Amino acid sequence: MQNKTISKKRKSYIAGMRLLMGIAVSITCALVLFIIGYVMFKGLPNITWELLTTKPGYLSGQIGILPDILNTLYIVIAALLIVLPLGVGAAIYLTEYAQNKKLVAIIEYASETLSGIPSIIYGLVGMMIFFQFFGMETSLLAGALTLVIMNLPTVMRTTQESLKTVPQSYREGAFGLGAGKWRVVRTVVLPGCVDGIITGCILSVGRILGESAALLYTAGFAHSLNNFWEGLSSPGATLTVALYVYAKDNGEFQVAFAIAAILMILTVLINLTVTFVGNYFKKRRNI
Repeated sequence: MQNKTISKKRKSYIAGMRLLMGIAVSITCALVLFIIGYVMFKGLPNITWELLTTKPGYLSGQIGILPDILNTLYIVIAALLIVLPLGVGAAIYLTEYAQNKKLVAIIEYASETLSGIPSIIYGLVGMMIFFQFFGMETSLLAGALTLVIMNLPTVMRTTQESLKTVPQSYREGAFGLGAGKWRVVRTVVLPGCVDGIITGCILSVGRILGESAALLYTAGFAHSLNNFWEGLSSPGATLTVALYVYAKDNGEFQVAFAIAAILMILTVLINLTVTFVGNYFKKRRNI
């Protein structure tokens, strides 16, 4: 009789927990769908070809975000060209070469701590370091270097976790065949975890696209149209900074929602790309 009572209580407990989890999932999905739907409803009607392919005309009152799109592209390319070699190289050294495990643990703890620091602090520190110590001016390059500092822990930790998933037997087998350390890393370890490295890279792109606070201090607000090298040495507004400027300073909420819709579409595309790339390399590794 007591067992039946316990069984009923357990069934009631399980049913209650399932109900609570269902409510939590429903609320989360509803919030996500509401935000996406609201931004798309407000922003998509304001996206025009003229908006995407022209630059602002301050005398004529014309609004265009082509410089902001190019500035975003420039800063993404510059940040990735610096952060990927540093992050992947540091992860390889810490996982495959470092002998002092205490030092490795300290570096890992420090990188995890850096990942949780608010981005506006990175902007303030970047402004102090690159402007005062290195004598740089407000530019996309200063913003890109600040984003490198921000994304370095993410790339390094993601690569580290991917390297750890490669079985130790693969390394031992390669060593048994007479391969050197670097050859084992290059031909056995890296191909076995390339999906995680690419995933970390794409996630970094998503964080760079969505960053604004750090760039307010370092990259500036200019909407000038430049080529890649001129753009890096000049101040410029990315899409997120342009959204802030149009909404906060100019009161152009239609343009702000159009930029928000573009960023939302890019975020969805990045998430789909992460899923596709991860599944592709997992299938390829299992063949």
